Amino acid sequence: MIRTSATLALAVACLSLTACGTAATPRLSTAYELPGSAVYPEGIAVDARSGDSYVGSFADGAVYRATPGATRAEVFLPAGADGRKTTNGLRVDRNGRLWVIDSSAGVAVYDTGSRALLASFAVPDSAPRFVNDLDFGADGTAYLTDSVRNVVYRVSPDRVSKGSGDLDIGYDLSPVLGPRDPQVYELNGIVADPADGYLLVVAMSAGELYRIDPSGAEPIRKVALTGGDVRHGDGMELRDGTLWVVHNTENTLSRWTVADHGATATRVAEFHDPALAVPTTMAHVGDRALVVSSQFDKGGPLGDTGTPGTFVVTAVDGF
Repeated sequence: MIRTSATLALAVACLSLTACGTAATPRLSTAYELPGSAVYPEGIAVDARSGDSYVGSFADGAVYRATPGATRAEVFLPAGADGRKTTNGLRVDRNGRLWVIDSSAGVAVYDTGSRALLASFAVPDSAPRFVNDLDFGADGTAYLTDSVRNVVYRVSPDRVSKGSGDLDIGYDLSPVLGPRDPQVYELNGIVADPADGYLLVVAMSAGELYRIDPSGAEPIRKVALTGGDVRHGDGMELRDGTLWVVHNTENTLSRWTVADHGATATRVAEFHDPALAVPTTMAHVGDRALVVSSQFDKGGPLGDTGTPGTFVVTAVDGF
């Protein structure tokens, strides 16, 4: 079990929220362990058909799989598979295919049954890039963020059957973001609303959320946030008008009500606990959230010194 020190933190958070209610304090536990002493996990995906979850290693590109009820994940794709140097965002599409991002290159698509590589899509030039996260629109189109270029790539569903190719830029957010420090990573998590069709993408250093209309009927615009911001926002999840945001270096999860077809969002709750261990993203299985505890600050990508403990996926109940 992971110790929780959230009671006081949540009580303090309630003082500054527009609505906090009387919900019980979220409970933390270990969902399952990841094998290896230097995993530094970053992304997670859940296959809705089987309940299997997949977690990727930022350190070496390995992908792990945990079946429902497992206490320890197994290696699904070994480190360096198909030339992958690192693993960031993961998603399982509606056809049961696993999409695996390598931030330095692009995205690869795998059959979850045979583990066969079905297709791959790469950034077509050698300029700096950091492909980070992805989600799927209602028609199956994949949308992927680039934290350095501040663009959203797009892969239409028919391209997977045709094999590999280049990533096409679907949306350039640089004009709406304005001048930014090129050394600061900005665009990160992205989610799609299956009903209205809009996309939400987080600008993590600015603490802003942006709405994209894939139909092209409306311009890209900043979401009006009430009750807080999304600074250090990493992975996100959107279900039935409720948005969860993972704030990595703040060891915080926040929950928002999205309204007005994605034009506004109100923070209704937040949960802070150091035991989240620099969370990078989350995925729900029923009412339980599976949160990736990266430990990036323990000798990992953040460059801090320290020795990490056992790498785990943390279960959060009640948030």
